Amino acid sequence: MNFNSKPKQLTGQLYKYTNVMKGWQYRYFVLDAQAGHLNYYLCDGDKPENQGVPRGSVHLAAAVICPSDEDSKTFTVNCVNGDMLKLRASDARARQEWVNGLRAVAESHTKAIGVNCPRLPPREHLAVSDAMGCVRAQLQMTEQADTALCRVLESSTSFTDRDLLLLKATSAASLHCLLQCMSILQRSQQAPVKSGLVSDDD
Repeated sequence: MNFNSKPKQLTGQLYKYTNVMKGWQYRYFVLDAQAGHLNYYLCDGDKPENQGVPRGSVHLAAAVICPSDEDSKTFTVNCVNGDMLKLRASDARARQEWVNGLRAVAESHTKAIGVNCPRLPPREHLAVSDAMGCVRAQLQMTEQADTALCRVLESSTSFTDRDLLLLKATSAASLHCLLQCMSILQRSQQAPVKSGLVSDDD
C-alpha cells in the first residue's frame, strides 16, 4: 500500500467478499482522490492485471466507511446508491490507513456536491425535510423497541438460550444498519449522487 502524489492515490491489495459460494477474493484497489473513485482490478501477483479497465468502481461521495466489529482487519464501504463493498486488509494498521483515506475522500466529495449542485426548490425541499423527519421519528421508535426487547430478554430466565441471544444480536445488527442508512440519507439530502458502480460477480 502506498500514497503517490499529484493526486494522492492509496493503492494495494485487499480481500473483497464476493459471494457465499466464492467467498473472499484478492483484488487490487486504487483510490483516485481527485475523481472520488475507488477502483478495483483482478490481481496479477501483487499488481493489477489490467489497470486500464477496472473490474469495478464506486463513487465515494456521501459513502459511509465503517470498520467491522467481527475482526481488526475487515471494513465496509457503504455507497449512497445502496451498494456495499466488504473488504479485508492485511492487518489492523492497514485497515486504519484505508479507512482514514477513504473517509477523507468521501468527505471532500460530499462537501463538493453541496457547493456545486443547485439547491432544491422550496416546495421540494420542504417535502424532503418532512420525509426526513418521518424517518427520524421511525428510527427513534425502532431504537426504543430494541431497548425494550433487550430489557425483556435480559430479564428472562432463559436469556442464555441460543435463539434468544441470536434474536438480540440480530436486532442490534438491524438497528446499526438502519442508523448507517440514516447517516447516508442525511449526507446526501442536498443532492443525489450518480453511481459509478461497475458490478463484480467473482
